[in-house]
Amino acid sequence: MPTTLPLLSAPDSAVCCTPLTGGVLTPDEAEHTARIFKALGDPTRVRLLSLIAASGEGEACICDLTEPVGLSQPTVSHHMKLLVDAGLATREQRGRWAYYRVVTEALVQAARALRP
Repeated sequence: MPTTLPLLSAPDSAVCCTPLTGGVLTPDEAEHTARIFKALGDPTRVRLLSLIAASGEGEACICDLTEPVGLSQPTVSHHMKLLVDAGLATREQRGRWAYYRVVTEALVQAARALRP
């Protein structure tokens, strides 16, 4: 049964970046924000993040991500590299397998960027 990512809210935390509707972004802020949303613009990558977040230990091996999305290991690795490069996931190499975790704060920042 599919599991959705939890809705995260951090109203008391310090604002890390300017919301898109709160003023003019610097070129660096715009680049960073665009990279995050570009990575989230693919349904497979969103699903991969969901699978990792829903895993019992909050992490998933690349070997466990291929079957649920129906793609080859090299293709899933490519998608995961884009998520890691965007700062949405972390990667830890253990022997021959890579393990991934969702960077929750990055998702909070992405949601915060869209708030009015």
